[in-house]
Amino acid sequence: MKIDQGDKENETTKLNKYAFACAIVASMVSIVSGYDTGVMSGAMEFIKEDMGISDTQQEVLAGILNICALVGSLTAGRTSDYIGRRYTILLSALLFILGAVLMGYGPNYAILMVGRCVCGVGVGFALMIAPVYSAEISSASSRGFLTSLPEVCIGIGIFLGYISNYFLGKYLSLKLGWRLMLGIAAFPSLVLAFGILMMPESPRWLVMQGQLGKAKKVLLQVSNTTQEAELRFKDIKLAAGLDENCNDDIVKLPEKFHQGEDVWKELILRPTPTVRWILFAAIGIHFFEHATGIEAVMLYSPKIFKKAGVTNKEKRLLATIGVGLTKIFFLLIALFLLDKVGRRRLLQISVGGMIIGLTILGFSLTMVDQSNEKVSWALTLCIVATYAYVAFFNLGLGPVTWVYSSEIFPLKLRAQGASMGVAVNRTMNGIVSMTFISIYKAITIGGTFFMFASISVIAWIFFYFFLPETKGKALEEMEMLFTKKSSGKNVEMKTDPIHNV
Repeated sequence: MKIDQGDKENETTKLNKYAFACAIVASMVSIVSGYDTGVMSGAMEFIKEDMGISDTQQEVLAGILNICALVGSLTAGRTSDYIGRRYTILLSALLFILGAVLMGYGPNYAILMVGRCVCGVGVGFALMIAPVYSAEISSASSRGFLTSLPEVCIGIGIFLGYISNYFLGKYLSLKLGWRLMLGIAAFPSLVLAFGILMMPESPRWLVMQGQLGKAKKVLLQVSNTTQEAELRFKDIKLAAGLDENCNDDIVKLPEKFHQGEDVWKELILRPTPTVRWILFAAIGIHFFEHATGIEAVMLYSPKIFKKAGVTNKEKRLLATIGVGLTKIFFLLIALFLLDKVGRRRLLQISVGGMIIGLTILGFSLTMVDQSNEKVSWALTLCIVATYAYVAFFNLGLGPVTWVYSSEIFPLKLRAQGASMGVAVNRTMNGIVSMTFISIYKAITIGGTFFMFASISVIAWIFFYFFLPETKGKALEEMEMLFTKKSSGKNVEMKTDPIHNV
């Protein structure tokens, strides 16, 4: 009997290949999203040289993506509740195609800005929907792994953007090089648009539409056993306000699940203490993800390396490629740690390392800034500290932000709750990217990274007191973690692996 129980546990906890394939396709939209961020870091230098734009125009060009992503993220939740998770991903891919074509054409700064805005709306949709879709098709035992795939794909996209900067900038003419860098993103978006049509819809969204027959069919595909699918199906029906024994193919849900305005009332105007804590946690983690300075490093790394003393443009772009490689490598490590180590512990380790990296980066840049000659040791320390900061960020805070915020909201509130988190995320991203140059001119570049280190300390304290562990919990169990009886410092409770799906 022990052998049978062990086999049953292994069967339940192993990664479902079909769910993995679906999450991969859904996450591919994040590659394009990441590419649009990464490619602009190098393309801006070529655009400035070609069009003669000012530093302020550079800041606006860099940051407008996130301002428009704010619009996309605020509408993505309601859109995905209305047309479904799958078609929202498709809409995102179509926006990327249009934006890439406009930027690749780019005869002047105005058209370039319009294309960047269109891509920004697509980014807002992609950042919200990819983690939500991945979370809703995955079981509790593999949710951290599958839901962090979009963040890994963002890292891959950023890295491909850096590669594009280096090779297209090196081998093509100035006018053609940066336009191809920006326009080439239309091709993978087109391929993705066709791939999405072969994906199943989220079973949880199907239940919200009363399409129980279709939802059960998808759950049988993304679960390892019939028993696991049945248990997940019962939990979802209960969360939707249905009788767990209801087996009709099509049913009418309680009226509250069809009133979108009620979602905003439950989230903002009259939230329960539990929902208020969930919203506070989701907004907090998204706020600190960018308030701690990652966008400044990922978008302006060529400028940072130039300030540190790397005068050759080609060498700066190569050093930036190293940033992209570091990001991908540590994201892949995090991928396998999220469901083993847990979200809280990874956050604590990650932010602790970021504090050290940012402090050393601030110190080394200050030494370079105050010296009248080249300081080799400070230059080396600056590059090492940059890589260390990026490594620790992507080991925890980067992937955990998207996993955590997409899994903690109740079913009815999940899409629009997640969209609020993404809206805060894009707002902070836009603020950092549009003010970084102005801030470092005002308080020095070293002082700017000391500021980010101080914010990281506040972030560590926030995560310690307000974010309970969600590792191994079914989505339908999350509300129990955010009750007054539950401590912010709680750890994972041991549960039956067969039920915990």
